[in-house]
Amino acid sequence: MALTLAGCPVHELLERQSAKLARLLVRGFAEQIPVYRRLPQEELDGDITVITEHNLRLIARVFRDRRPPARADLAPLRVSAVRRAQEGVPLEALLAAYHLGARMVCERLFAQARPDDLGDVLEANRIILRYMESVTAAVCTAYLEERESVLSQEQHAMHATVAALLGGDRAALAGIRLAPRYLVLAIAVGRHPDEDGPGGAVAGRRKLHRIRSALQRHVTEPVLPALDTSGGLVLLPLQEAGDPAVEELAEAAGRAAGVPVWLAAEPAPPDDVPAAARLAEEVLEVARVFEQPPGAYRLADVLLEYQLTRSSQATALLAGLLDPLLDNPDLLRTLTAYLDTGLDRRRTAELLHVHPNTVDYRLRRAATLTGLDPMDPAHLQRIGAALAARRLTGSR
Repeated sequence: MALTLAGCPVHELLERQSAKLARLLVRGFAEQIPVYRRLPQEELDGDITVITEHNLRLIARVFRDRRPPARADLAPLRVSAVRRAQEGVPLEALLAAYHLGARMVCERLFAQARPDDLGDVLEANRIILRYMESVTAAVCTAYLEERESVLSQEQHAMHATVAALLGGDRAALAGIRLAPRYLVLAIAVGRHPDEDGPGGAVAGRRKLHRIRSALQRHVTEPVLPALDTSGGLVLLPLQEAGDPAVEELAEAAGRAAGVPVWLAAEPAPPDDVPAAARLAEEVLEVARVFEQPPGAYRLADVLLEYQLTRSSQATALLAGLLDPLLDNPDLLRTLTAYLDTGLDRRRTAELLHVHPNTVDYRLRRAATLTGLDPMDPAHLQRIGAALAARRLTGSR
């Protein structure tokens, strides 16, 4: 038996006014949903009105048959959802249109309902709810599948651009709009405790997402990452003015990741990105080898250490200057702590848990064995270089 309102079958009421009601609904979408307000009028009058009228006729059929729509009936809705995904219409706006449409249909249909229509009104509402369940599932699935495909293509294009920039492949970059300059970041990222738990892979991906988002906030164009959970390279597109402060980038990435972050940076035009990437990676490696604290580094920050890492016979000779202390590791530890604390004997004593007089004795003993006196300003540079060379050769 057909559902009726005021003695007329509900499905006939809806079919009779579907074309007029579709235009009314689309006008409501444009008035109440900001995204639809920005759509071209041609699209509102065309695709959007057509799919809205299809919806109304489909609801009428559901009222008539009293059963949810078949999968084939929802095919036009899935096609429409794919188009909206391609256009960049947010999913929440799309769903808002469907729910607003359902509400407006109910308000218009049931406005003239009589008291004796209550049973049919309740049944019609139940049918519309079941219809919306089917529609929401179909629309969301089609939309998200298309967005996933689009994002996959965008990511593939982004990775190809990163690879071409880092490889200096000018042919592959033909037709791609490049930034005037890039800030090439070499990044080392600590391991988050959550990565050692059951959802370690998810925690790692979330950590990377937070780092990318933190860096993205400092530039207007999309960042180009080549990262894994331990670090990698990121290219930040720079405009002509207002380069982001490297120290701020390191702090932001560290806060977002929730783990220590080391970052080395070198700016370069597109053609010089490969050389800048190599230099940034080398600077980062030097900072890690010499146990520098988390933060931002440029070549100027590690000049001596960087030079010591270049292939040279002088590195081994420098490290050998402290060989006389190898039989007495306390002397080497004291000398290292003394330079690390900025020649502060009291702070050195605190770090080593000894009396300051003991520090003085050990420094004098080291000077006797090596001929390098840490109390003599003329010897300090050579001692510092020797300690750095020993640290480097030890890491190798």
